[in-house]
Formats: sequence, C-alpha cells, structure tokens
Amino acid sequence: MNNIDFAYPYFLYFLLVIPLLILWYWFKYKKNNADIQVSTTESFENTPKSIRQYLFHGLFVLRILAIALLIIALARPQTSTSRKDITIEGIDIVMALDVSGSMLAQDLRPDRLEAAKDVAIDFILGRPNDRVGLVIFSGETFTQCPLTTDHAVIKNLFKDVKSGMIEDGTAIGDGLATAVNRLKDSKAISKVIILLTDGVNNMGSLDPLSAAEIAKIYGIRIYTIGVGTIGMAPYPVQTPFGLKYQDMEVNIDEDLLRQVAVMTNGKYFRATSNRKLKEIYNEIDKLEKSKIDVTEFRKKKEEFLPFALWACIFLIFELIFRNTVFRTLP
Repeated sequence: MNNIDFAYPYFLYFLLVIPLLILWYWFKYKKNNADIQVSTTESFENTPKSIRQYLFHGLFVLRILAIALLIIALARPQTSTSRKDITIEGIDIVMALDVSGSMLAQDLRPDRLEAAKDVAIDFILGRPNDRVGLVIFSGETFTQCPLTTDHAVIKNLFKDVKSGMIEDGTAIGDGLATAVNRLKDSKAISKVIILLTDGVNNMGSLDPLSAAEIAKIYGIRIYTIGVGTIGMAPYPVQTPFGLKYQDMEVNIDEDLLRQVAVMTNGKYFRATSNRKLKEIYNEIDKLEKSKIDVTEFRKKKEEFLPFALWACIFLIFELIFRNTVFRTLP
C-alpha cells in the first residue's frame, strides 16, 4: 500500500489564500458592472448573455486550479512504498579493530588508530552493496555495530571509536570470537573478517588459533593486518607530567596473525605506513562478490511532478484562451 504524505506540509497553509482570491474575484466582477438609473428594466430582461461571457469565468477557475496545484507541489507530496525483496552482489564483512593504548603510536599519521579508522571508512563507502559490522577489542571486546547495509550509521560509529573505551590489553582471540559470532548465522556465500592489530595476544579467554578454527568451521575467511613500522616507534607513555611519547620497539606477533589467516584461506598483511595501509585495503577490496538476498524498503517516492505539470498546463490554457477566444471581453 502507498501512503501519501508531505515533506513540507506547512506549505499547504497557503491553500487558505484560495477562498480569499475567490472573494476578491467576486467583488471585482461585481464592481465592473456599472450602475445606471432607468425607469424600467423591461428592455434588458430579454437580453441574453452570450456563452462566451459565462465561459470567461473559466479563466479564473483555471488560474485558481494552477495556484492550488503549485502549492501542493511545493509541499512535496511523497508516497511510502512497501517492502521489496531484491538480490544484490555483495559479501558480509566484520571489521575487528584493536583499540588498545599502543594504537596511539605515531608511526602512522596522526596515529595508528585514526589512520586505521580513516582507511576503513573509505573502504566501507566504496562497497555500497556489502553488509558491514564493527567489533572493537583491547583487553575486552564488544560489538560496536552489527552487520548493516546502512553505511552512514557505521561511518558515524567508526568516528566514535577511541582508545581507552574498554580495558587496555590485546585480546585477539576474544576479538575474533566476537566477530565470528556476528557472521556465523549469515546466509552470504562469502563471509570475511578483517582483523587489525598492532600487538601480541596477552589477554582474553580464547586462544586466537582456536577462534580461527571456529571461523573455519563456519566458512569465514580472515584477513589479518599488523599495523606498525619496522623497528622503533613513538609510543604514548603516561608520566607524572602528562602523556609523553617515547621510542619503543614495535612488537607484532606476525607468526600468529599469519597462521590465523592461512587457516581460514585468508591473507596476512603488514602496514608500515598510511600509504601501505591504504594499499592493503585496496587489495582486500578486490575480493570476489557473491549474491545475497536483502529486503529493501524504498520509503519515499516524490510525487510532486504531476501536480506541477498540471499547474503549468492550466496556466498555459488560461493564457491561450485569454489572448484568443476571450481577448475582446473584460
């Protein structure tokens, strides 16, 4: 069923002008009839008015209809459409993002976390047909956004992600397990986890390799990204004088991340710079797409055009008749 509503309903108040215009026209027409004094009206009683004189008022009717239709068009009538099942090309992706304190290291600009967020957002916006979810982890893990095709929502939730939101640490296994839980019931043929971290698994209740085994059972492919330069990097350190940055050795468990990727037919990447991180996401972007069924709701459809067209037609006819058929009438 289609339900008509208006984007700008306050424009409909202008319809109150229509009765005022009709009154104005009536008084104006009455005033145009001159008054004369005669002894008798007998000589006028048998003088019929021509059809053209009656039809002349139709010009005003056309103009009133045009004004009313233009007002309705300005109010932007819209219809709400019913659900529609469609098949689109896409995959289901859950992004598991490390938000531990070390992600504030500045070997990427402005820091690892912000660089990862910016590139991930661009990646998501470049895949409009995919369902995407977001899991964040450090010492704990939770789902920031479940799988959704509303990429504007997940973009805003990405921007809200900050280091320190949850207990510090690096629970890679738990982060993977939460991401797997979000994908295990997916009906998509291609299910992918993109895990980004800069450290070594040191917390959590589940071993990363065990989480990878579970992902393999559900047919989930894991792409792992180790982010951080080779050698030393400026890490944030809390001191009595505030937050300071000290050069410390970059320590990423690449063997573990590589094993997790290989076990699930994925791939391991090392991002040592902003440019390299973007290249990694571009490579992942070349993944195959699979068909998935989604229910689409086309909530709004503009319906103002017919009203505007009929208003123009009435105005054109009024101008034509006024300057041809009724040209000699007042």
